[in-house]
Amino acid sequence: MQKRKLGNSGLEVSAIGLGCMGLSFGYGPAVDRQVGIELIRAAVERGVTFFDTAEVYGPFTNEELVGEALAPVRDQVVIATKFGFDHDTEGSPQRGLNSQPANIKRVAEASLKRLRTDVIDLFYQHRVDPEVPIEEVAGAVKDLIGEGKVRHFGLSEPGVGTIRRAHAVQPVAAVQSEYSLWWREPEQEVLPTLEEFGIGFVPFSPLGKGFLTGAISESTTFDSNDFRNSVPRFSPEARKANQALVDLLGTIAASRKVTPAQIALAWLLAQKPWIVPIPGTTKLHRLEENIGAADIELTLDDLQKIEGALASVTVEGARYPEHLQKLVGR
Repeated sequence: MQKRKLGNSGLEVSAIGLGCMGLSFGYGPAVDRQVGIELIRAAVERGVTFFDTAEVYGPFTNEELVGEALAPVRDQVVIATKFGFDHDTEGSPQRGLNSQPANIKRVAEASLKRLRTDVIDLFYQHRVDPEVPIEEVAGAVKDLIGEGKVRHFGLSEPGVGTIRRAHAVQPVAAVQSEYSLWWREPEQEVLPTLEEFGIGFVPFSPLGKGFLTGAISESTTFDSNDFRNSVPRFSPEARKANQALVDLLGTIAASRKVTPAQIALAWLLAQKPWIVPIPGTTKLHRLEENIGAADIELTLDDLQKIEGALASVTVEGARYPEHLQKLVGR
């Protein structure tokens, strides 16, 4: 597996990471714990060194899974986790945002225990909290870095104003946001800002929450616990309309004798050398397919063909329901 550096931070990771959320949360029932451990360790064996989790995934159970799976190889991998939501003492799902400095430090201590480590490699603010100035958030993480409990500071789904203000207090190593062939908004303002400051970019949902793999059609039904049931872009009508994008990907992939998912990931890797996508999966064959994308080099001609083809497709449906969209891009 090739390595990439997340901007100027010096943080080096595998060109493709593993988003671990879906093993515990979000896409239906959690996988059996041992199955999850084996999948994460299979990723390590295949060269993946970058693993993404968060306290809210479960909540808490995903960090515990990642911690157990990676404990034997902790010195070989980079673990990213996140703070910024409120929980009650019983571990119920998030009840709102909380990036108060005291909470950030409390979360860090709890995450260290769950992850079975003495340092968090990359600590993201999960969503921007309008009640707490980003300078205070950055300052709290700076304190944790000074104490040796955190190595790098990250932001998830921030607006460019937040990035600039945070970076002035504590250099931001990486920004994480959704980015893929069917969600290209970061190209407008976020990517130019990251390039200006030398900040790495970590696209989540690089396969469009599974849609770009070609495995989902308008007739696909999701588990009752699958959050895609509430996403406008995944309504049957939107899926039917958006099939044109998947068909297009399939044609391009067939010409290269690869899969649509691999084209989608290779396209992301070709955008900037400091972009590291983190596709998630619960299946070993999908993990191997995703990792294989790192070996696909798209030529300038390939990229121009993809760009031209995409220009003829209009993606239908919002990427988030309204209540979640409000948490993005402050």
